[in-house]
Amino acid sequence: MARVQFKCYSRSSSPLVLCVFVMAVARGQVRYSIPEEMTKGSLVGNIVQDLGLDIKRLKSGRARIFTEDSREYIGLNVDKGTLIVKERIDREELCAQVSPCSLHFQIILENPMELHRIDVEILDINDHAPVFARKEIDFQISESALPGARFSLDSAHDPDTGTNALKSYTLNPTDNFDLKVLSRNDGSKYVEMVLKLPLDRETQEEHKLTLTAFDGGNPQRTGSVRISVIVIDANDNAPVFSLPVYRVSLFENSPNGALVIKVTATDNDRGANGEITYSFSRSSGKALDLFHIDTNTGEITTKGGLDYERVKQFELNIDATDKGGLTDSSKVVIDITDVNDNPPVISVISFSNPIPEDAAPETVIAMLNVKDLDSGRNGQVKCSIGPNLPFKIRPSAPNFYSVTTDQLLDREKISEYNITITAIDEGSPSFSTNKTLTLKISDVNDNAPVFQRQSYTAYVLENNSPGVSVLSVKAHDKDSGNNARISYFLEDVLVNGVSASTCISVNAESGEILAVRSFDYEQTKEFNIRVKAQDGGSPPLSSNASVKIIIQDQNDNAPQVLYPVQSGVSVVAEIVPRSADVGYLVTKVVAVDVDSGQNAWLSYKLQKATDRALFEVGLQNGEIRTVRQVTDKDAVKQRLTVVVEDNGQPSRSATVNVNVAVADSFPEVLSEFTDFTHDKEYNDNLTFYLVLALAVVSFLFIVSIIAILSVKCYRWRRERMFYKSGANLPVIPYYPPLYADVGGTGTLQHVYNYEVCRTTDSRKSDLKYVRPCSESIISLDTSGTQTLTHAQRGKLNNDDSFDQVSSGE
Repeated sequence: MARVQFKCYSRSSSPLVLCVFVMAVARGQVRYSIPEEMTKGSLVGNIVQDLGLDIKRLKSGRARIFTEDSREYIGLNVDKGTLIVKERIDREELCAQVSPCSLHFQIILENPMELHRIDVEILDINDHAPVFARKEIDFQISESALPGARFSLDSAHDPDTGTNALKSYTLNPTDNFDLKVLSRNDGSKYVEMVLKLPLDRETQEEHKLTLTAFDGGNPQRTGSVRISVIVIDANDNAPVFSLPVYRVSLFENSPNGALVIKVTATDNDRGANGEITYSFSRSSGKALDLFHIDTNTGEITTKGGLDYERVKQFELNIDATDKGGLTDSSKVVIDITDVNDNPPVISVISFSNPIPEDAAPETVIAMLNVKDLDSGRNGQVKCSIGPNLPFKIRPSAPNFYSVTTDQLLDREKISEYNITITAIDEGSPSFSTNKTLTLKISDVNDNAPVFQRQSYTAYVLENNSPGVSVLSVKAHDKDSGNNARISYFLEDVLVNGVSASTCISVNAESGEILAVRSFDYEQTKEFNIRVKAQDGGSPPLSSNASVKIIIQDQNDNAPQVLYPVQSGVSVVAEIVPRSADVGYLVTKVVAVDVDSGQNAWLSYKLQKATDRALFEVGLQNGEIRTVRQVTDKDAVKQRLTVVVEDNGQPSRSATVNVNVAVADSFPEVLSEFTDFTHDKEYNDNLTFYLVLALAVVSFLFIVSIIAILSVKCYRWRRERMFYKSGANLPVIPYYPPLYADVGGTGTLQHVYNYEVCRTTDSRKSDLKYVRPCSESIISLDTSGTQTLTHAQRGKLNNDDSFDQVSSGE
């Protein structure tokens, strides 16, 4: 589909109205016609309207004009979207006799890239008159010249073309001569003067003629030359060429002096009248500068550089003249044969550099103009790109190529490409030209940060100072610039029910993990956090790493004595029968340390005793045994002080007082304890207590059943909490067990079960959990809530000497 427009302009110097012919063709090609010699700034055409574009598109696309030569006659007004005359256009200077005379250029738009071809035809105006090379032409013609003899005259030259070009000639007067106008193959005209009537030297020795040339312009312009004809004496025969037209082919790279052709002419006259000289006719024009003819032999040779790309054919008019002045004319047509003497020329019109690495395939990165001045196969060019490159080249218009991406790019693998474009013609031998484009790949944020490890483990000693460095994590990003700038963040997770930010902080720049507060191993042994590394791209990318922080124990807790229970409310005593043998198990001191490792390894020592020779304490197990046979001389009331010490550095300890009664019967024990409690304000009536105890036993039986069930449930819950949280040991209701004599010689029936974990070295043993099974030792409690046997009824007072000693460091 095409659109045709006529635009007219008037010239101030004449009433002539000139019309601009505009033809817009789909696919972005527009053709205008304008007259030559228009003033600078004159309007050529509205390119926005003719191409169907928008003014905004011209500005955003950075519209510009590209010409294949360096001179620009037509300019682009981007603000108005019009083409204007930028320089004076002289059609004769620009195209000489070539017609039509056109300016070819392209309008280039970017983002996206577009190419629109513009042709501006320069119309000729009649601004030149015909001009002859000489002001006067002299002829010597023999009176014997026959009618019909031809004489070549100078051709007038008019640079104008078309209707304004040279149109006709007139000769005045025409008494003896007629004028014959001839045409060459290229349409140009030349004239010959033809003898109409024989000449008579005796009548008129000299003839004066005027040759006038007219062009076809309006107004018409003319040029003239004077012709002088001298009539000489008779020479009856004129020279005659062997051929009316000579045709020859010549390579454009022929050297200077190369023989083109040899022309011959004959004259039947004898003597001087038969001697012939050869010469070029003035009508040959500029060809006279490129060829030479030997006046004697008629050999035509080259004397200037031939160029097929400029002139493809020459026509030479040759005259053969004898001594008598008779001449004959012939024509030599020289066809220039093209050779491959021009390499291709690569011009970069547009180049997008750099391009982002996420550019889609088929993205145009460069627009090239490739031209070869040769013709035929010598001017046919093929373009290619070096191998193993993610680019390709393809033609987009005649003599234009676009370089596009062929696949996805990755800046992290290759950040810069040297694209070598090779243009090679099809001549023999062929010529090639290389052009290298250096293309940089700009980074996009397509790589997330990557930690050196997916998980980290850090160790920190409990009771640490706030702000201490725990660990430093590092991540790496393959991108560059701001896309590779990494910031570290602590993800909001819960640690023991609270936000991790209350325990840990992360330096956003260095990735250093700091402790916000002091840790307690007994409360928290370890916890997990997640650190996020995020780059500075848009949108940002991130990755996570898990960090396990393990709290290391310090010896910051003293041992805790679980049994015997230290209480000031009642006096508790272990009974040892006087018949006890050596090694009799009196009781066991049970203690725990909430620390771990060697900080929780406990050792037991007997610090002081009423009779040191009677008892000893197991170093690792805390068992109190007799070291000799009990005798009647041993005091009934024995008091032992046991020190429990852990293995930490420095070590911590606790002390416990153990009351032991050496007796074979309850009355003996009761009487002994009564003596030590006589100063207490209790009822001295033993019968009252026995009756009261009998009533209480019944009550406590029921209460005990309920209490045992409650305790079982309570202990089960505490046990799960103890192992799950690893925190400080809760206050566990304690029911002191009864110990049975190892040898089975004790007077009371006891059942004692406990679980203990130990290694082959007892000093490294850890108590796992103490599980008392029943309570059955003597407990004298003034509250009246104790369980007593029938024989224990009576008034019992607490003895100040059996006060319990609390633990200490």
